[in-house]
Amino acid sequence: MQSMNNPVKRHKGPKPRPANDNSNLRDRFHAARPDWHDVVYGAIAWGAAMAISAQASLWLSVAALTSHYWSLTVIAFAGAALAWPISLVAFRFITFRRAREAAFAAAFLCLTIFTIGITTAIFAFMFRSYYAQWHGEPFTKLWLAQLVFTTASAFYQFAVLGIRLYLPLGVMFLFGASWLLASRHSPIKTRKSSILG
Repeated sequence: MQSMNNPVKRHKGPKPRPANDNSNLRDRFHAARPDWHDVVYGAIAWGAAMAISAQASLWLSVAALTSHYWSLTVIAFAGAALAWPISLVAFRFITFRRAREAAFAAAFLCLTIFTIGITTAIFAFMFRSYYAQWHGEPFTKLWLAQLVFTTASAFYQFAVLGIRLYLPLGVMFLFGASWLLASRHSPIKTRKSSILG
């Protein structure tokens, strides 16, 4: 007869953490810090890619016959270059301990949102600066109304006309950059679920 003093099987997983343990959040912030090479070279490359996309779009749509050809190219470059570091940090924060498929989706989303958002903000600032000469005295009700409506008009114009600067090359560059970020992403090791593995 077997003895009744069999030891209790203990869970071999990680120790449970207390509810107020923020080490996962600290680990996420630590993992989100990019290397300066990734920031600088990535910003230049992403800015150049979006500038090329803007130039190609202008060539395809109006044969580059616009007086704003170079200013739109500079806006596209500056918006993308400024968006890259923020996108990279957000991407690394979101994809901490996630699979490569989730990393691709996060890279695609972060690059899209921040690139369009920052480029729109730059366009709105320049648009507002141009029309400021006809606005009322600063910090009055009239000036505030003019500021709000001019900025809203700039956002609307960029949404209608500016998004076309990213077609068709911008989408291809976006897929390529997302794939590159996802392929360099190293998720945590998981057990193989394959029957043969």
